[in-house]
Amino acid sequence: MSARDIGAGGTVALRPRLLGRSTVNLVVAVSVLYTLLPVLWLVLAATKGRDALFGSDVLSLHDFAFFTNLRALFTQDGGLYGRWYLNSLLYAVLGAALGALISTACGYAFDKYRFRHKEKLFGLVLAAVMVPQTVLALPLYLMASGTGLVNTFWSVFIPVLFNPFGVYLGRIFSQGYVPDEVLEAARVDGAGELATYAKVSLRMLGPGIVTVFLFQLTGIWNNFFLPLVMLSDQHLYPVSLGLFSWNSQATVTPDYYPVVIAGSLLAVLPLILAFALLQRFWRSGLTAGAVK
Repeated sequence: MSARDIGAGGTVALRPRLLGRSTVNLVVAVSVLYTLLPVLWLVLAATKGRDALFGSDVLSLHDFAFFTNLRALFTQDGGLYGRWYLNSLLYAVLGAALGALISTACGYAFDKYRFRHKEKLFGLVLAAVMVPQTVLALPLYLMASGTGLVNTFWSVFIPVLFNPFGVYLGRIFSQGYVPDEVLEAARVDGAGELATYAKVSLRMLGPGIVTVFLFQLTGIWNNFFLPLVMLSDQHLYPVSLGLFSWNSQATVTPDYYPVVIAGSLLAVLPLILAFALLQRFWRSGLTAGAVK
């Protein structure tokens, strides 16, 4: 084979590789821009007052009024935003923590115990995963109305404790992280089922609990339709519903626009903080099964 043939063959072989790499890089670049540009706009817009927001280039750094907007945000309507933020933390952080423990325990039970119609019941759990939460809002409202929970903290908090997808993940993590031999050894040593779960299995399920917690935290923090249906008292609103009500008023009173934008910027911080602090746990949890 001549050098010319090798060169021609090598060129032919390299073309698809370079074309594929360029395509991947282009797709990644477009995805990054699509993700980051709205965040960049939100950060820059939060630094501008009302007049500068509509009368100047958003990407410029002139007319800096970030701290003025923050002051207006926490004093608007008697400081309602602080109350909404605290409500969201209670709904999301406490709800996600309890929901993750409940979901993981259910998944563990489906994996480790035998009972009648187990697979049929698990099939119902999988079917519930595909039901949109918005479809369930009206039935939940009727049930809450029947028990007198409408327009209370519990009408939003109790439904978010149960997550079918979390149960599915709990079973998957239980299969991957909790060997049956370890449970048998604990039982031989005289440990009961609750003690085995609390002292042995729960520690092994740590990455699974963190993963379910993060999924549930994101879902509850962004929950909008359920609070909209359940709540009429503004003091019980989460941030998402509160900002929506202010944004509705901004069409009449433009002074609300800067506080809505500043409030939206602060609203994304807990999720970023949670993913930054817990990423090593959920990333190890998601990849461990693939390695095995």
